[in-house]
Amino acid sequence: MKLTFENIIYEVKIQCSKQEEQLTGQKYITQKIIKDASGFALPGEVLYIMGASGAGKTSLLNILSDRISTGKGAKVKGKVLVNDCINLRGPNFGAIASYVMQDDVLFKSFTPREALTFAARLKLSHMNIEDQDLRVEELLGDLNLLSVADTLIGGGKIKTISKSEIKRTAIGVELITDPMLVLLDEPTSGLDSHKALSIVRLMRNFARKRGKTIISTIH
Repeated sequence: MKLTFENIIYEVKIQCSKQEEQLTGQKYITQKIIKDASGFALPGEVLYIMGASGAGKTSLLNILSDRISTGKGAKVKGKVLVNDCINLRGPNFGAIASYVMQDDVLFKSFTPREALTFAARLKLSHMNIEDQDLRVEELLGDLNLLSVADTLIGGGKIKTISKSEIKRTAIGVELITDPMLVLLDEPTSGLDSHKALSIVRLMRNFARKRGKTIISTIH
């Protein structure tokens, strides 16, 4: 599937300081977070949205995945299209796409196999248990997690599997449904160069071998 975003604008209202209010006579000013951004992502490729902190990378990714808040004066303009015709924003997103957040939300007492199995039971209820378990094992192999599949994920002061393995597990939880589109928010942040490279290669392989459309922010 091809994803296209056209003329994306994201504006928020910011309350002025008392000094600014006295000078301008306005209580709020409009700040543009994203200014007329356009682009496209193709199947079999990884599109990276690059920029420094505060550049609007995550905001753009959240708009593409319909996760942005439009309350309290915030406005989003523009189009997000699938194959140049279907509006992705709204209920369509969950049916064809998955979103991997920057912060890994996993149960510390789970192993990677248990985390993927738990996700499979929740998201693949239309499949029988045997097919779900087969999907889990295939994904563990694709993510290079078989060697630590039964090791506790841990967290905080309890260190078990590596940060790269935790990140790959979090990615696997979203890939369990075999989505056509995968969006990732800074999957390499907090990793050393070797582990970051392994994540980049993983995304490239999934895009090329599985024909996935992958969009990732990168710092």
